[in-house]
Amino acid sequence: MAEPILQLSNASKHFGDAMAASRVLTDVDLKVDEGEFIAIVGFSGTGKTTLINLLAGLIEPDAGGVLFRGKEVSGPGPERGVVFQSYSLLPWLTVAGNVGLAVDSVHVAQSKTQRRDIADKYIDMVGLSHARDRKPAELSGGMRQRVAVARALAMQPEILLMDEPLSALDALTRANLQDEFAAICEKEKKTIVLVTNDVDEAILLADRIVALTPGPDATLGRAFDVNIDRPRERAHLNSNEAFVRLRADITSHLLELGESRAGLAGNREIVLPNVVPISPKARREAPDETPPEAYRSASEPGTRDGRFLEFSKLTKIYPTPKGPLTVVENVDLKVGKGEFVTLIGHSGCGKSTVLSMCAGLNPISGGSVVLDGKHVEEAGPERAVVFQAPSLMPWMTAYDNVRLGVDQVYPDASDGEKRDVVEYYLSRVGLGDAMERYADELSNGMKQRVGIARAFALSPKLLLLDEPFGMLDSLTRWELQDVLMDVWAKTNVTTICVTHDVDEAILLADRVVMMSNGPRARIGNIMEVDLPRPRSRKTLLAHPDYYAYREELLEFLEAYEGGADPTAEQLAAIAEKRAQRIERQRKTAMVA
Repeated sequence: MAEPILQLSNASKHFGDAMAASRVLTDVDLKVDEGEFIAIVGFSGTGKTTLINLLAGLIEPDAGGVLFRGKEVSGPGPERGVVFQSYSLLPWLTVAGNVGLAVDSVHVAQSKTQRRDIADKYIDMVGLSHARDRKPAELSGGMRQRVAVARALAMQPEILLMDEPLSALDALTRANLQDEFAAICEKEKKTIVLVTNDVDEAILLADRIVALTPGPDATLGRAFDVNIDRPRERAHLNSNEAFVRLRADITSHLLELGESRAGLAGNREIVLPNVVPISPKARREAPDETPPEAYRSASEPGTRDGRFLEFSKLTKIYPTPKGPLTVVENVDLKVGKGEFVTLIGHSGCGKSTVLSMCAGLNPISGGSVVLDGKHVEEAGPERAVVFQAPSLMPWMTAYDNVRLGVDQVYPDASDGEKRDVVEYYLSRVGLGDAMERYADELSNGMKQRVGIARAFALSPKLLLLDEPFGMLDSLTRWELQDVLMDVWAKTNVTTICVTHDVDEAILLADRVVMMSNGPRARIGNIMEVDLPRPRSRKTLLAHPDYYAYREELLEFLEAYEGGADPTAEQLAAIAEKRAQRIERQRKTAMVA
């Protein structure tokens, strides 16, 4: 049997003094065969980056060893290229300069022309020939990561080590780059070790997937072989039985590992007091001021049946040096009380703009937003917003951050009642034992839990979520989606959530609203999600219709890819598949 190109043997790495050491990795064994693509998946904080640093020779193990072609690794070397989560580009150099710097340091025996040709080859391979003379500040996040990949490949290493290279990107950009990486891997035939928290990314790219168990003392656990033919096309994987089965197995295993971790839930059961929040003050209008037409029509008897929240010809126009720019135009949507709606679409399609107008944080240029019969004209406590960044006061505890809002909306409640409201929701989001920790001591996931608790504690009529989990890794997102679903099920607050994540959109929603491309973005499609509640990721993966919903969303997004305006035939084909799914669901229900 051939010797592995790279091997970890009983490797352990701990940080800190012996008595109070942080035990990160313990007794890790890994064999990587030449030409193999291995993906290592695990939760944040489990030691994935430490593992990559050991393989790269950037740190030394406390016990055990790292072998490259049978020889002990004692430091970094050009035979092991590394791509990190952060791009680490030199801002004063162009794309060609950043890649050329690496080429010059490794290929010193080559002529200047040969070195330039090597750099150009890999710049072209990652699709950046058109931007070779641009500096990092002029590039998007996805383009910067392409430069980092080109730089690593241009060193022509024998093995490529990738530490969550796409995790800082939005879901759609990440998906595009995953497809590009798959094509590059086919061309280069490199030996690759990829650390990731994205199961789909691992299945799309890898030959073998290994789970990293939660720390402390994390180690490599169960391995999964990816027996799916290459090239693997994302659009076709949804109908591939091997993909569906493998995705469910890996997801279930990771969820079990997550459940095994020590929780943060509180110890005492808290009963939510019967207190009522204040209503926003009625807006005083001048005697001669006539309410907007949209307000008057929405206030007429009988027009609000099934229209707890209504967008009517909602439009947003921004002034620019080149003239007015219409971002969204004539958005019409009716949302029932207690309904959960997700908004999805490509970057720049106006999803967050619609949400901010609904929140009263962004002036409406045309049309209206009517909530429970009242025209939205400014921000108010009956509309709670959770942003991508939770915006906590860093000098305040988790408890105090939530209490700040509770004091404002429950002015007549007693101190004990306010305390119970705060503690009830912090316990619900799993922070019962972390209430007195300061915000700047919390992880990103814990901060977002505080933001969710604060929003629910306001007892809003409408909850607005603007990519609330967008900054978190995939596995932490799973946990917080479950937290959100659990708390939402107990309140049934009307909710609109902006997301880039197809699985998140389906998991959370009663309806998924798909936006067309901007400018002049509109509602392109609305998909009813007829899946039973309460929902969990594990039960959805086992549901026969889940992948049909997923395929419809992916096809819709693909139709609008790159700013495209899909033809009527393309949209009709998507609608036809939907009709087939609905008919199948109807027949199944009749049989049941």
